[in-house]
Amino acid sequence: MIWAILALLGVPLWLCALGITAIVFRSRSLKQRHGDIPVRVRRPGKERWTRGHAIWVSDVFAWRGSPAAWNEDLAQVVGVTLRDPDPQEHKKLHRLGDGFAIATLLVTDGKTLEVAAGPEQRQALLGPFDAVNEPA
Repeated sequence: MIWAILALLGVPLWLCALGITAIVFRSRSLKQRHGDIPVRVRRPGKERWTRGHAIWVSDVFAWRGSPAAWNEDLAQVVGVTLRDPDPQEHKKLHRLGDGFAIATLLVTDGKTLEVAAGPEQRQALLGPFDAVNEPA
């Protein structure tokens, strides 16, 4: 949408096309990084789930929304709980497939962040809080 407005304001179309190409290739490179988790994120106080990609870096959960969403966040996490979705959440997140999970991340400032991912990323949602990763 913003590209159409720029074109109407007289910005050359080749410059708009170059900008769109840069965003698409940047998004593609983020999706191919090691440890990438396709997620849906619900921020505190929000009702809608935002589509994006995430990665764990130690105890920091970093995520970025879809290319045009301009949403990204770094959250230092102190605890994670994994749960199955309730029927209302299952309706809203039906595109994740059957067996998806929702992780509630407890952030250092006391807020919580809800993150949903498909069944194949269920364990990846736990990140460093996975019981398998803990020393015996």
